[in-house]
Amino acid sequence: MTTLIRNTLLIAFALFTGASALAAADLSEGEVRKVDRDNGKLTIKHGPLKNLDMPGMTMVFTVQEPAVLDTVKPGERIRFQAERIDGAFIATQIEAVR
Repeated sequence: MTTLIRNTLLIAFALFTGASALAAADLSEGEVRKVDRDNGKLTIKHGPLKNLDMPGMTMVFTVQEPAVLDTVKPGERIRFQAERIDGAFIATQIEAVR
């Protein structure tokens, strides 16, 4: 019975860490050009956004969580996930590149 529990935990751990690696792989890299706190937007110069089939360019994204605007500044390198929601481009996940 303990072997079954151990194997189940190992499989769960492998699935969890694999999902985390896949999620990180989906993030695109970019550079913050402008932070617009009043309107909840970021201007980002980014590389290709594979999930949106979009080449690299500079564009404005609405942020899903406005509090993230207090954690980034112009010139900072970031990794982010962008999605098209109701016709708008939304940055749904943002993390600084350290």
